[in-house]
Amino acid sequence: MRHLKRNAKLGRKGAHRNAMLANMVCSLITHKRVTTTLAKAKAVRPVAEKMVTLGKKGSIHHRRLAVSRLHQEDAVKTLFTEIAPQFETRQGGYTRIIKLGERRGDASSMAIIEFVEAGSPQGADSKGSKSKSKAKATKPAKAEVAAEEADTATAQAPEQVEEQAQPADQEPQASDVSAEETPDSGAEDTSKKTDS
Repeated sequence: MRHLKRNAKLGRKGAHRNAMLANMVCSLITHKRVTTTLAKAKAVRPVAEKMVTLGKKGSIHHRRLAVSRLHQEDAVKTLFTEIAPQFETRQGGYTRIIKLGERRGDASSMAIIEFVEAGSPQGADSKGSKSKSKAKATKPAKAEVAAEEADTATAQAPEQVEEQAQPADQEPQASDVSAEETPDSGAEDTSKKTDS
């Protein structure tokens, strides 16, 4: 009977299974995401979480424990120098599993296992606050926009008042025609001159 033995055998003997899990964790550390079967992803997750916890402790003893489990010193170095500092404030749950569907050949359930938050949780917060402050800085306030529109409206208003003040019988003065001359208005003005 296998009571209280919850680890998945994955169709392998113990030594082969441990070597495979260590290799998958090293691939996860190196590439930050691994596509595999759902059963293997669920088996890799606890090992990866424990390695990140060792990396957060950071002593030489914990580094040696990680090397004895993973057997790849360059992956352990990456774990201790790059990945563990990103999760300094996080108390667990360093990885996520995303289900993909079934594989075509044997209909096995596929999944992606990856580290949560591309980047650090504290870095994501600081980036978010920076982007919010940039958005506030670049986006003008509604009051400022309304004030600018009012200024442009008052600047245009005297010109419109002057045009309305002139009687319809009089021809516009030469200075007014040259300042406000457009192709349509110029054509109308010349037609008035030729008629009179």
